[in-house]
Amino acid sequence: MQNRPKFVITDFQFPHIEAERCIIEGAGGQLAALQCKTELDVIECARDADVLLVQWAPITRWVIEHLPNCKVIVRYGIGLDNIDLEAARSRSIKVCNIPDYCIDEVADHTVALALSLARQVMAIDRQVRQGVWSIVPPRPMFAARESTFVTIGYGRIARAVLQRARAFKFQLATCDPYLGADVELPPDVARVEFDDALAVADVLALNMPLTNETRHILDAAAFAQMKPTSLLINTARGALVDTVALANALESGVIAGAGLDVFETEPLPGDHPLRRCSNALLTSHVSWYSELSGPNLQRLAAEEAVRSLRLANAPLCI
Repeated sequence: MQNRPKFVITDFQFPHIEAERCIIEGAGGQLAALQCKTELDVIECARDADVLLVQWAPITRWVIEHLPNCKVIVRYGIGLDNIDLEAARSRSIKVCNIPDYCIDEVADHTVALALSLARQVMAIDRQVRQGVWSIVPPRPMFAARESTFVTIGYGRIARAVLQRARAFKFQLATCDPYLGADVELPPDVARVEFDDALAVADVLALNMPLTNETRHILDAAAFAQMKPTSLLINTARGALVDTVALANALESGVIAGAGLDVFETEPLPGDHPLRRCSNALLTSHVSWYSELSGPNLQRLAAEEAVRSLRLANAPLCI
């Protein structure tokens, strides 16, 4: 056991971790599965780990400084905002995500939220239940073919979202400051700057990572630049949006609606003003999910952990 690299799952919400155990132990490693909630939990339980597999546990600079053996950190997911990347870099620890996971699921959920709001499904459902039968919707309803669907970001998920929006005949645009000028977009996807994205979007979908630069990229000033008929969709990271400012914008009619699957604080607090907004469609961070996505994530994360440690010249026997 002394020569076998130690893999530690810091926390997980899967029914079981048999896929990880099979892959890691089959490669000659040993696996410990924990449920760490705090920095101290991670330090106490994983200080001798060679590899961490992390779902939500905080991997801060303090944690990283107490992991003398750690060579690899693998995040169960795409985002890396619960891992201090600079601290890991300073210790030459490789940090990996799973960029190919749940792309279709998140793209499906993004467009489902957009269409539900655009077609006023919630409002019409409420009317019917209240005994109001009207063949005209409560508010003006614009045709998708006359509306512009804009993604903020042009990564894998954003491209999948635009592909789906294309099927509904939306006009398409994207804004991504990290997209090189030499990257050729499809002929029907316009490249726009951020202020223009806010101004032209009938549906504005956030498909971008959370960084210091993107935190609260949608705030009161941004909402004021949007159309009063526009819809905001966020299936990326909750802190991209100032949600208190969003609630004010929804209640005052600055924008027409919002579909949110992610929030700054999860679960969404019971007294959060978004809960009072009838034009907000709220789901509980489920856009990643299908019966296939969880097992696929577990397998890919374990394989990446083994591969990355092998590249670090650790004694694995695959």
